[in-house]
Amino acid sequence: MEAKEAGSSVESIIVSFNTRISELQELIIARNMYPGSAVADLTAVDAAVKAMELQVQSIKDRLREETLALPKAKKLIEASLKQQKKLQEMATHVPSHLTTKTMSSLPDSNHHLQSDSSKDDLSLLGSLKVEEEPVVVHKEKKGRGPPPLWYISGDELGSLSSYMRGRLTLEKVNAAINDMAAYAESTAQLISAPKKKLPENMWERALELRDIAMTEGVKGKHFFLESDIKGPSLKLDNTGKAILTVLRHLGRISETRVGHHRVIILSRPH
Repeated sequence: MEAKEAGSSVESIIVSFNTRISELQELIIARNMYPGSAVADLTAVDAAVKAMELQVQSIKDRLREETLALPKAKKLIEASLKQQKKLQEMATHVPSHLTTKTMSSLPDSNHHLQSDSSKDDLSLLGSLKVEEEPVVVHKEKKGRGPPPLWYISGDELGSLSSYMRGRLTLEKVNAAINDMAAYAESTAQLISAPKKKLPENMWERALELRDIAMTEGVKGKHFFLESDIKGPSLKLDNTGKAILTVLRHLGRISETRVGHHRVIILSRPH
């Protein structure tokens, strides 16, 4: 039995060698049959494989760039949404008659602004470079610059009790804020005007306003007198008094008395 097994093992080895030799002979014959074309074909295959490898690497690089750009694109979208929200809030606070007047007087400006805005958006999307929006802290200027227009919002008006709010609307209250800013601007101009530019009958009033402007609690702030309230939107009637009460409650104005004058001061909202 052992002799038979050894013989069969030797025979299998011989068969394996013969098979391998036959394969090598076939390969040699095939190479000799097509010596030139075989090398050219292999070269073409090698070139095609290298080209595919370059394409795959290019795709990987592009995917890497897109992946790195995603956070920047997200920041750009967030900044755009934040700016849109601010503009919507500003639009709700501006009285409709003021908005209509401004829009009708600037028909071409809107077109240019929209065009410029579109170009800016495209350039931002192309570069995907987003900078953090700086936080602007508005400091109340001490009697310099135009009087502030701190309009109230619908939420603020809605937060008031029904008896205080009455029939007041957001448009009426914000229109009154426009009037108060105009009164304060007239007061500031009268205070700063030199004597030679004032009519004789206005000089005493200018001196009186200068004295009021230097009193404690008024100094460095925009103000006007109650006697200046003469419309067009704010008047000393029941509606006007209700508006003053609302604005005083919401922190837009404060009042003080200097001599026989009631002084109304424009205040920064809480």
